[in-house]
Amino acid sequence: MTKQDVEIKTQDGTAKARLFRPAAPAKAGIIFYMDIFGPRPVLDQMERIAGLGYAVLVPDLFYRNAPYGPFDPKTAFAEEKSKAALSALSGGTTQGMTIRDGEAFLDGLAAEGVEGPIGVVGYCMGGARALNAAAAYPDRIAAAASFHGGNLASDAPDSPHRRAASIEARVYVGVAGIDRSFPPEQSARLAEALRVAEVDHVIENYVGVGHGWCVPDHSVYDEAGAERHWKRLTTFFNETLS
Repeated sequence: MTKQDVEIKTQDGTAKARLFRPAAPAKAGIIFYMDIFGPRPVLDQMERIAGLGYAVLVPDLFYRNAPYGPFDPKTAFAEEKSKAALSALSGGTTQGMTIRDGEAFLDGLAAEGVEGPIGVVGYCMGGARALNAAAAYPDRIAAAASFHGGNLASDAPDSPHRRAASIEARVYVGVAGIDRSFPPEQSARLAEALRVAEVDHVIENYVGVGHGWCVPDHSVYDEAGAERHWKRLTTFFNETLS
């Protein structure tokens, strides 16, 4: 696997991104929607999916406010200064902005010679953005996955469940068993919206793990749960993008 730093021209500026490529020509492309703590070395570890034959693009969703951070996920919300900074970054980067950026991300993969179907996967705040990307670009995105995504079926007007009817992609949602940002009532609301829209989907509850369990630098990282998530994601993309 190789990695390179690239720049993606968007309607609002230039987003820095990292592109991971397999040793052989990629069989498909994947856009990785980051968690709230932004691009950092540990996300390189999260790109092991590239070793299975996919080209993976990891854009900085907060590029409009760069430079920022770095943040330590274990302490960032316990310290007022970093907590305020993260709230400003996430609040100032709306779903609409990221949806708009999605076209540039897709075009960026194409410009790098990545052909074939495209998948998206998001963690934490990236989960909702991955699902909204699938709704916004149904003719280009064939698979959308979310892990410990928050507010996937909230009362907000930009909540992904409201756009379920626009999704043509296959959907997988891995839910943290302990997650205030995605309580059971939201899970039920999302499931109903996807069912009514006849979206091919699976919503799976990872009992006993907390929000952030997949990412190694989170305080709630769970190795067994993380490996289970990798198995599910690998199968999901292999079945949908191959």
